[in-house]
Order: sequence, then C-alpha cells, then structure tokens
Amino acid sequence: MEVQYVYTKKRLEFGRQCNFVDRGAELLTNIQPDASLRNQYVERNPVDMPVQVSKEMSEHEANTIRYETENRSINHTEGGWPKDVNPHEIEQVQRFRKKVEKEESYVQTITGLSTGMEHFIKQNNGIDIYEKYFQEFDFDTSEEPPGAKMINVFCDPNEIKRTASNLSWYPDGARKLAVAYCNLEFQRNQPGISDNSYIWDVENPNRPDFTLKPVSPIVCLEYNPKDPHTLIGGCYNGQIAFWDTRKHQHPCESSPIEVSHRDPPYKVIWLSSKTGTECFSASTDGQVLWWDTRKLGEPTEQLVLDLSKQGIIAKAQGASVLEYESTIPTKFMVGTEQGTIISCNRKAKTPAEKIVAVYSGHHGPIYALQRNPFFPKNFLTVADWTARIWSEDIKDSSIMWTNYDMHYLTDACWSTQRPSVFFTTKMNGKLDVWDLLFKQNDPVLSVQVTDGPLHCLRMQENGSHIGVGSKDGTVTLLELSNSLYTLQRNEKALVTAMFERETRREKILEARHREMKLKEKQMKSGGGEGEEGEGGGEEEEDLIGKAEQEFREILDKEKAVFEDKERKMKEEVEQSENGSYGDNESAQGEKRGDTPEEDKDKK
Repeated sequence: MEVQYVYTKKRLEFGRQCNFVDRGAELLTNIQPDASLRNQYVERNPVDMPVQVSKEMSEHEANTIRYETENRSINHTEGGWPKDVNPHEIEQVQRFRKKVEKEESYVQTITGLSTGMEHFIKQNNGIDIYEKYFQEFDFDTSEEPPGAKMINVFCDPNEIKRTASNLSWYPDGARKLAVAYCNLEFQRNQPGISDNSYIWDVENPNRPDFTLKPVSPIVCLEYNPKDPHTLIGGCYNGQIAFWDTRKHQHPCESSPIEVSHRDPPYKVIWLSSKTGTECFSASTDGQVLWWDTRKLGEPTEQLVLDLSKQGIIAKAQGASVLEYESTIPTKFMVGTEQGTIISCNRKAKTPAEKIVAVYSGHHGPIYALQRNPFFPKNFLTVADWTARIWSEDIKDSSIMWTNYDMHYLTDACWSTQRPSVFFTTKMNGKLDVWDLLFKQNDPVLSVQVTDGPLHCLRMQENGSHIGVGSKDGTVTLLELSNSLYTLQRNEKALVTAMFERETRREKILEARHREMKLKEKQMKSGGGEGEEGEGGGEEEEDLIGKAEQEFREILDKEKAVFEDKERKMKEEVEQSENGSYGDNESAQGEKRGDTPEEDKDKK
C-alpha cells in the first residue's frame, strides 16, 4: 500500500519562499489487520521494545516578560533621612537624633547590631584583608618573545581613499579612536573627494561611530583629556575647529581665516589648564598660536619661530610637529622642516627669550617628537632615516640613535608603560619595536602592517594596544604581547644609568670638540699672538710626530716578536724532519747489515 500526501499551493504563491508552521497530528490512513496472515505467525505474549536513535526531548513554549536594565548613579552624602528632615540643617538633624534616641526600640536595635559588629571587627583584626599572596614568587615575563597580533582594521568608507593623517584615543577607557583623514598630496586632489573625518568604535570596524564634517579636511585631531565629548582639530586651510559630539557633526566654532595659520597646522595639543579649554597649534608657516575654545575669534598668544629672535615670519622655520608635557606646563618643543628642534619657554617676558635652545642633527623634516614619559629630560625624534634620543643638556648631538634604514621613517612614540621601549613606522609598511635594554642596533620586533607606506601611530594609555594609520586610509589596531608593556625588573634604574652614561660620554666629546676648535682659533689668530700661535702649532706638530714615532716603534716591536716566533717554528719543523729521516736510514742500514761508517759514505 502506498501512502501519498499532496502539497497544494495557489498559482499566485508560485516562486515565493516556503513558510513552514507547526500544526497538530492528522490521521492520513488506517490499515486494518489481515486475518488470513495470522496463521503465518506464532502467537506470544505482548512484548514492548522501544527503539530510538536520538535523545528524547520534551517540547514546550513559554512567553517571558522582557527585562530591561538601566544604570543610574546615586550620591550618598547623607543617607537614611526622612523627607521632612534636611540633613544640611544642623538643628533639624539634632532634633531628629534626640527623637530617635528616646524611642524604646533604639536600645534594642543598637544592642542587636553591636553583637554582629563586634564579631566582624574581631574577624578583621584576626585576618589581614589586605594581605598579598604569592609575594615570594616572581613572575618574570621577560622571557616571553615579543609579538603583536592584529585585532581590527578600520578603512576609509569613501571611494577615494585618503591618508590617515592623525590618530587620537578616547580619554575615558580608550573605547573609541578618532581618525583625521586628509589628502596630504595637495597637488593631486581629485574632484569630489570627501572632507569628513570619523570616530570609530574599537569593537565595530564596519561603520564609523560618529562623523565629523569640517569646512576643510582635517589634518590633525585631538581629544580633550578633561572632557571626552570635545575635540579640537586643525584644518587644511589653516583654521582651528572645535567639536562637541553631544551637539552635532559640524564644528561648534571655528577660527576666522584672517587670524588663523597660513599653512595647514600639523599638530594641535590641549594645555593643562584649570578651565580645560586652552590649546595651541603649530604650522609650517612658522607660527605657534595659542587658542581658547570658548572664544576662537583670535589667538590669545603668538610665537614666530625665527631663530634670529627678530620675530620676522619670512625668516621663521616651518613647524612640522609639536610636543608638550603636562608635568612641565611652561615648556614645549617644536620640530621644524629644516631638521632642528626648538625648545621654548612660554612664560618668558619677551618673544626673544621664549626660544631657549636649538638642537640640530637631522637631515630632513622632523616627523615625530615626544618626551619619555618616565624621563622627561630625554626626548625622541624621528626624521630622514633615523630615530634619535636626545638629552636637554646636550645641544650639539643626540646621545643615542638608530642605524640608517633603507626606508624613510615617518612617525614614532614611546611606550606608556616601559621607559626603554619605543615604536617607529616606515615607508615600506613596517612597524618596528625597539627595546634599548635588549638590543640597540636592531629592533626586537618588525611587523609588516600593510603593503603601502605607514604615516602615523598612537598608543593606548595602558600600553597594550597601538593604532597605526597608513597612506591608503586604513587604520590597523594591534595588540602587543605581555612582555612589551609589562615593566621589567629594575628597568627604570637600568634606563636611568644608560641615559646618564651616554649623556656623560657626549659631554666629554663636546668638551673635546670645543677645545679643538679653540686651538684652531688660536693657531689662526694674528698680530702679537701669531708667535704664540706658531709656537702652539710647533708644539702640536711635535706631539703628532712623537705619537707617530711611538706608533711605529710599537709596530716594529710587534713585527720583531712575530718574526722571532716564525723563525723558531721553522727551526723546530726542520729539526723534527731531520730527526725522523736519520732514524729511518739507520733502521734500514741495520736491516741490510751495513755499518754506520758505510752509511756515512753512502750519504
């Protein structure tokens, strides 16, 4: 018997998806027993034998009420007071306390609470709740090999890709990352290119969390450390714009073009002020301008980077990077396009006194400048093909530097947790990690982030994550291994000793160089000092001649010792050869029966 069931469907439902629903059981057919087949079987008592290849599960449906949670904050300055009692009024508080103390249940309640409280006080006195366990064990993570793994990639959502020119982490928990997008190849701007920059959620790389819509493309962007909802940005047309993410996507206020920078500001930094609204910016037009976001109508202060200290903008050096340490509020540093680092003092009385020192040693524009967060006296710079570490006491040269790389370096930053670790990015798309305590000539880790050039990088405050921006608009979030952000044993003391040793060495070399220059100046001096100069020159020539003679004598002595050793070795070899040859001849003569006199005649 064949059982069939036909599924019917209307013509208008052809092509639509099938919707299956649950329904009750339906009897399709009923097969009655055949009496003629009973004789073929042996009757036996009924036996039940269930067979099931899967687990038996019960089906049920339940509709639950949706429960919504909400986080609310409450301030417990004074708790437990009735509504009619104001805790700030002393008379009402004293009156209410006297009223409660007169009640009969007051003594019983205090007595009942004192028993439990006494037990817990004795327990706290008997057990140290602040005891640190496993202090005798030292967990050393220095043996862990350095590494970094990619977590997320944030791409420019526009069709025409732009360079990720600047990064800024959200100050409250680093949940977000603000990225400034701008085409830095200004002569190759294409029509229809977007001016927007974005704020990304770290856990959602699919689309931006917030869009910033400036009048001109944003070159640099920075979060306010005191207010995570506000940002300051420097635009391509030289304006300074201020955003509040709680209001709208457009800037709340912008500086007028006539009082703004003449070139794009490449760095803008918030100042550590009481109001939390002050900032300053630097541009390649040779100016450093101070602003107050409450009134961006004009800059509050101005500094022209003229090394002749005349304040002429035409002679000023273009600022490519800016550095400010909140622990030193009066000082700041500027890196220029000419490869010099200018140290400035904001609280100086005159503009000429604001430029304190000038450091030179690079061959190209300064792309990165940052003080060591543990040793503010030492700072890191990146330009041309090297990264250099400087000391404020040495102005002529850096105290440490990396080898010249085959590719141009674009950015660098110190680790926020380890004083000996810093990071650099290169034009070949690699991120290099340097550990001065482990290796100084080569990086301890090199990560190929992208195929294109890298442009900027920024580290989280906890030191475990780092964001890297590239020229094609992709921002890569990397998680570092534990050894790269965990402070090692005695690391601060070792780095301090290293910096002090290198600073001392450079001071000695600087003093020697100054002394040589002074001698040269004395030799070139004329007039009455000419004889002294000639005498000094003769003395110097005598010293050089003596040094050359001593050097030749040392070489002659070493040569004589070497020749003597070589001669002795030759004599020993000849003696050993002659001795073995004579022994062989005498043995052969004895075998033949020749006498020693005959052997001599034969020889």
